[in-house]
Amino acid sequence: MSSMSLKELIEFIARALVDKPDEVQVAEISGEQTVVLELRVAKDDLGKVIGKQGRTVKAMRAILTAASSKLRKRAELEILE
Repeated sequence: MSSMSLKELIEFIARALVDKPDEVQVAEISGEQTVVLELRVAKDDLGKVIGKQGRTVKAMRAILTAASSKLRKRAELEILE
């Protein structure tokens, strides 16, 4: 697990959730203190990644925060349409 990057972590989780895993794309924009991960999925899969009342994306953000704190960085997850 330690060799997995934050980008790969989000990609892995997103692919497990969606019907079209081939269409999952994660772009990583690194700053000095912050990493922004932009997640793109197929239009039909958008609801699966966001979840009811945003619960799924909240959980993904919580995992990302925990993983990034280990790297002493701040990470943000944005879902692009």
